[in-house]
Amino acid sequence: MDKLIIDKLYERVEERGVVCLGLDTALDYIPSHVLEGRTVSEALFEFNKEIIDATLDVVACFKVQIAYYEALGIEGLIAYKNTLQYLREKDAIIIADIKRGDIAATASQYAKAHFTGDFEADFITLSPYMGMDSIEPYLPYMKEGKKGVFVLVRTSNSGAEDFENLDIVGAKKLYNAVGDKLTEMGQSVKGKYGYTQIGGVIGCTHVEEGKEIRSRYNDMFFLIPGYGAQGGKAEDVALYLNNGNGGVVNSSRGILLAYKKENRETEYAACAREEAIKMRDAIRDAVKAI
Repeated sequence: MDKLIIDKLYERVEERGVVCLGLDTALDYIPSHVLEGRTVSEALFEFNKEIIDATLDVVACFKVQIAYYEALGIEGLIAYKNTLQYLREKDAIIIADIKRGDIAATASQYAKAHFTGDFEADFITLSPYMGMDSIEPYLPYMKEGKKGVFVLVRTSNSGAEDFENLDIVGAKKLYNAVGDKLTEMGQSVKGKYGYTQIGGVIGCTHVEEGKEIRSRYNDMFFLIPGYGAQGGKAEDVALYLNNGNGGVVNSSRGILLAYKKENRETEYAACAREEAIKMRDAIRDAVKAI
């Protein structure tokens, strides 16, 4: 068997740091000179391509949020497809942020759609709230070693309190029940560094829970949103990592729109690289300070 995708991600973090660059590209993020003379799909792809080329060696992976592309219809989905294809050509690790949550035959079709073909990615995001049979159809791909999932566990949005943080029988919180089930299922798809192919989406905005979550789910790799725009700081993120690994930290707008802060429209890709390095180094310093 080839190297498990979770092991490949672990090694990328060791080599390039924890930054997960979110290509959540809206049309109004794109400088006017890139839009000029191009179709919607061409402009989106050109912007993404330049960002990818400028940051490939300083980020662990790229997260592509499908909603930004779906919202633009066929032109958007063409750009989504071309972006994924380009990332694969560059041997980048791709997280497709699709948050699917259906069961049985429908979930099997989602797995086929996003683990093969035009929309193929290495990892996808899932919602578990219809039950574990909404996760099981993805297991055959995970057992082959080349695919993984990140499942919503403890998210960074304020509405997470509505359900995830409820007290329930048998676990301290609902999110613990979800995490415990995922940990159990993940034991059949575990990599050599101790992490399973079933990762968790764990927001860094609940700092008081950080150490407990990391300790309880020590074999779960985390996709960590909430950094930057949602208030998460480097020292917060550090609590959710294991000696600087065991997770990737997403930033989208903060990196994509870095050029606007400095009024360097024609240098948008260079600004993205500088911002990604700044974020990577800040988190590395925070980890050392623990």
